[in-house]
Amino acid sequence: MHRSFSPVFALLSALLLACSATGALAARTLHTKSAPKAAPAIAAAQNTHIDGVRFVRLKNGLGVLVKEDGRFPLAHVRMLVHAGSAYETPAQAGISHQLEHMVFKGAGDMGPGEAARRVEAAGGSLNAATSFDYTVYYVEVPDASWRMAMQVVADMTFKPALVPAELESEKEVVLAELKRGEDTPSDLLFQTVQAMLWKGTSYGWPIIGYRDTVRSFTSQSIRDYIAPLYQPQNMVLCVVGKVKADEVIAWAEERLGGMANTAPLSPPTTLALAPSSGPQAKVLPGAWNKVHLALAFPAPDFRSAKMPGLDMLAQILGGDETSRLYRKFKYQLRLVDSIDATSFNLERGGVIGVWAVLDADKLPAFWDALVSELAAFDASSVTDEELARARANIEAGLFLSRETIGGLAGKLLHQYAFDGGQQAEANYLTQLAATNRAQLAALHREFFRPAEARLAVLAPKGAPVTEAALLKTLNTRWPAGAAAATAKAKAQGGAVRQVSLPGGATLVLQPDPTLPYAALSMAWPGGDGLLHADEQGLGALTASLLGRGTKSLSATRFEDFLSDRAAALSASSGSETFSLSAKYPSRFEADMLGLLREVLTAPALAGTELARAREDQLNAIKRGEDQPLGLLFRKLPGILFTSAPHAYLRLGDPQQVARFTRAQAAAFWKRQSAQPFVLSVCGQFDEAQVTRFAQELARILIPDGAAAAKARVPAWKPTHRTVLHLPERNQSHLLVVFKAPGRADQDTTARLSLLRAALAGQSGLLFRDMRDKQGLGYTVTAFLSQYREAGFLAFYIGTDPDKLGQAVEGFRKAAADLAATPLPEAELSRARNILSGDYYQERQALLARSREAAGAIVQGFDRDAELKLVEAAQKLGAEDVRKAAAEVLKWDEAILVEVAP
Repeated sequence: MHRSFSPVFALLSALLLACSATGALAARTLHTKSAPKAAPAIAAAQNTHIDGVRFVRLKNGLGVLVKEDGRFPLAHVRMLVHAGSAYETPAQAGISHQLEHMVFKGAGDMGPGEAARRVEAAGGSLNAATSFDYTVYYVEVPDASWRMAMQVVADMTFKPALVPAELESEKEVVLAELKRGEDTPSDLLFQTVQAMLWKGTSYGWPIIGYRDTVRSFTSQSIRDYIAPLYQPQNMVLCVVGKVKADEVIAWAEERLGGMANTAPLSPPTTLALAPSSGPQAKVLPGAWNKVHLALAFPAPDFRSAKMPGLDMLAQILGGDETSRLYRKFKYQLRLVDSIDATSFNLERGGVIGVWAVLDADKLPAFWDALVSELAAFDASSVTDEELARARANIEAGLFLSRETIGGLAGKLLHQYAFDGGQQAEANYLTQLAATNRAQLAALHREFFRPAEARLAVLAPKGAPVTEAALLKTLNTRWPAGAAAATAKAKAQGGAVRQVSLPGGATLVLQPDPTLPYAALSMAWPGGDGLLHADEQGLGALTASLLGRGTKSLSATRFEDFLSDRAAALSASSGSETFSLSAKYPSRFEADMLGLLREVLTAPALAGTELARAREDQLNAIKRGEDQPLGLLFRKLPGILFTSAPHAYLRLGDPQQVARFTRAQAAAFWKRQSAQPFVLSVCGQFDEAQVTRFAQELARILIPDGAAAAKARVPAWKPTHRTVLHLPERNQSHLLVVFKAPGRADQDTTARLSLLRAALAGQSGLLFRDMRDKQGLGYTVTAFLSQYREAGFLAFYIGTDPDKLGQAVEGFRKAAADLAATPLPEAELSRARNILSGDYYQERQALLARSREAAGAIVQGFDRDAELKLVEAAQKLGAEDVRKAAAEVLKWDEAILVEVAP
């Protein structure tokens, strides 16, 4: 079993407001995945100390942190300002986030959108994030452009233009973002808990602020906020990538060393929480399909020596599928869709708690049992295996944060900005290793106190959920003050190799010695293409069952096996392919290959697990339809196509899913696993061992004479407009779909990829016109989606309903202009660089590279087909792109899909 998205991860991401979340809070996010069999003794933890780090303070106090990393031809530059929403006054609530937006509207010699144009023109990307304690601005570019990236970040930080007219436009964008958060259950749930937990403090209001405070901001009020905080002595500049440390430090000294501090800094004030008056609960009825619940308690800040023990306690309680709460409430009692426990911390405080999603009719039984479980937690019952498993997964989360240069920069930046350097992590790991049952018991008594409980519940309208009833159960089952009830060989680097296997299968070997990890991906032709119309959703169900045990391993032992090795395994079924991936520390390679062999050749497909998987899939359908974009993309295949399998609902129709049997899943897997597969492995691995494994699998799985399933040509529905409805939401979401060729037409795909790059991004044509100029929505973009034999280019915007007509007209005009007028060379150069930059940025992770090769080959392309598309795009001219636009962007044939309130 594999949970890619959980309420905990959504909650953690709510702590950072940006188009893409990054940053220091991820430094202690737990690595949570699944498992089988009792594990052998876990090998000693890897040393996570990062060598070759340079850190200096310039004369004005600006910290400069550099790590030379030549793994990729990239440079990542980020500036951390020790100022976020916690440094605001009540009247300024949201001003840090508003400033973060405004730096993109002009800074230094850059006008509105110019920062994005410069960076993306070089093939890079940029963003910013606002947290409670800090704001960070960051740019990632091909290494040749590192000086430009540093200048852009410096100008954004020190020289925002704050033009009044641009501020008024961008305030509307922030208000649209605020509305979007209110439409998202996880965001709204966290904001509710946040206000209850930290009432009366600067941690108590949303990072994004409130409608009235956002509307009140002026250019002068933002400057007044900046003056005492945006000073060199309050910042750290970090550069990681293919750079020279001496050159970076010299640049910073020359360009930034002379900038003056204008006022003394005041250290952060102690966060004083009001004395507890007992547990509190808040119920928010709404148009939800599910109950979303958070039970939170105050916790210490990230410098506390108690954090390793609290992290371990949270991991044991609800860190992954092997945890106690998951096993009881999800696996055994089937009372929840998901349940997690986590601890996370800020500069002046933290939170530990439990987060769950479930059906409304199960809430009374679940709440009674959860409160009883937490009240009766007995640390003496924690096994050695649980302790070792928790340590392994926490260590893995810390270690894997360096996999990308952006992740490495975020890790180092937090360490040197807040923790005094890398020794803090070494201390953390030492404390983690020493944490024992007695410490867990003491931490549970200290922090899981019912008098401090803060409970927030989003409930469907009409559900019989009351604050009084919830508090009565809490006080009855867990009286305030009650104590707990009872006391191998590594690849050294080399060329990528492609090996032919029996039965038409293929093995791809991609050595990368950087990390002691390996990622393995398998892909088969088929997927939903092997299903009949009345089997929609069976592919997704079977994929889920592959992670729920084998004939020799129960589902729980399977979970234990993976978690003991800090490993992950997941499978998925697409319209034309089926895939399975695993990621694991290299020292567990033999164990993992043995497990994968068993998963593929002897999956349990057990009846009890089928029932659980069915229930999970039905719940996922409901949850998805709570989200505007979830509803849109669930319904989109049937809106666009009439033919199988492209018109299928990926998760199926609920009534069909409820009837699926073990025999159907077994029959599908027999058909699917017999297809010639592609196996791709990337990282540190034993080449001989992996090759033997792949050859053996091919002989076992693929019958003689097997022929690969062929991709079908999708049949489009006639041109039309479809309106989907989600009641009681703030925004409308519009998708304009233009029919396009599939990836088999590589020439057209290269032209369309270049066109999409010109349209998308913060400096893209659509963003600049419809967001920057017209202020129509927070997100405006274009994307290209392709099967082998057909695809589409789409425009998307989320906007207020009364602006929908203006958005439609904006898209219509953009399509007409692109078809009629060639793009300027500057726009084409930017688009070419974006394609190249995106290619390398997106393939830093081992799993991304293993999946790329497997996915390309199984569809009949070269393993580096995507790179060849990027290279082909570099040779295209303005007329090539205009012709592609004229062929595809035909407004009279466009399909408009709207999700309306």
